[in-house]
Amino acid sequence: MAASCSRADLDAITRPPAGDGGPDTGTPVTCPSPALPPNDTTETLQVDGRSRSYVLHVPPAYDGSKPVPLLLDFHALAGSGAQQQGISPYPAQTDPEGAIMVFPTGLAGPSMEAWNVGPCCVANVDDVAFVRALVAKVSTTACIDPKRVYAAGVYIGGGMAQYLACHAADVFAAVASSSFDLMQENVGDCQPPRPITVINFRGTADQLVPYAGGPSALVPGMPVTFLGAQGTFQKWADIDQCTDAPSAQDSNGCSTHSNCNGGVEVVLCTMQGGGQGSNNGGIAWPLLKRHPLP
Repeated sequence: MAASCSRADLDAITRPPAGDGGPDTGTPVTCPSPALPPNDTTETLQVDGRSRSYVLHVPPAYDGSKPVPLLLDFHALAGSGAQQQGISPYPAQTDPEGAIMVFPTGLAGPSMEAWNVGPCCVANVDDVAFVRALVAKVSTTACIDPKRVYAAGVYIGGGMAQYLACHAADVFAAVASSSFDLMQENVGDCQPPRPITVINFRGTADQLVPYAGGPSALVPGMPVTFLGAQGTFQKWADIDQCTDAPSAQDSNGCSTHSNCNGGVEVVLCTMQGGGQGSNNGGIAWPLLKRHPLP
């Protein structure tokens, strides 16, 4: 099924009106009828004259009777929504709660399908506009709580999750990123209108996105300079105005800033000797869902 959204409408249709935040504000969300049946379907959406695709995952526990969370999970370089669905750790966590998941597919760039996060990794496409339109579209067909929309991703998909934290914190309540960091080339543009919870999973032996940061030629012709895992951790703490020292690492290698503006959290989970710091759904999902939009 295809749909089309104009750029002028994107912000308005993805941001709930004042006081319309779902059950916690006392204003009910009107659930679409009939309810979507449990299924995995490949859908398309027209944004800025381009046809974009995504996999819509409706779990068996979803019955359409009450608003549920929405989690978007973004694939790595040269991946696809279907591929990400196959490796995602999140359905095991979200399915029992009836949460809807979406697995979008990026457009082709110099190194095949990717996401535009500023200096990398596909040019001339507004992926933030696409994602805003995607959230709006899914919200017309499934009963989504607008205060509980989240993003996750791996490698450039993790970069997209963090980019959305920077540029779409009015839509996304919190994000989880794996194997990607903020970049010197555009970190100055990361000015979310509110504090936002961010958790980042990183491996100390990652060869594609070095834990220590520095220059990278991840995509030919699109060089970037990563802040590094610790640099990104500190930058998010600065953005969220955290006033505490990070906690000692727990048994999962996770260190946390918890005294942050707006009650948000900034977390770095480090895998010593690990390469790709795969998103741990059992750690990330409980953290994400603790933090709805204010």
